[in-house]
Amino acid sequence: MDLTVTREIDAPAQRVWDIVTDLQASPEVLSGVDRVERLDGGDAFEVGTRWRETRTMFGRQASEEMAVTAIQPPRSYTVEAGSGGTTYRSTIAVTPLGERRSRLTMGFAAQSTGIAGRVLAATVGRLFLGSTRKALERDLEDIATAAEAGAG
Repeated sequence: MDLTVTREIDAPAQRVWDIVTDLQASPEVLSGVDRVERLDGGDAFEVGTRWRETRTMFGRQASEEMAVTAIQPPRSYTVEAGSGGTTYRSTIAVTPLGERRSRLTMGFAAQSTGIAGRVLAATVGRLFLGSTRKALERDLEDIATAAEAGAG
């Protein structure tokens, strides 16, 4: 499963970058995030940054351990997680569109490594694809709202 969502934001790219890399503020910014717990003992956002993120999905809380695996500040980063024989990769990219406008792009990919995961992906993958797209679009909207509120 691979998907990408994009949204233009009426805020400078640096403001958007600051929001998408502030893990501690994620539960206040992102309506889909219930809590975030740093696992690496640090406060920087860099390759190796690790945290547990808890979201409510399908009416149930689900937690995933995530790690930054690549970063090109202040433009993009990649986060990876794994669960139940599936590896998840999320990418966040911030593109300046002038001094006071930017584009935020979020990509998501899931790769099943086990036979059970591949069967599950083939049978209910479309349901998860639609739900994942909605969650990403909601995240984009939440980030835009936060960035535009402080862009004045």
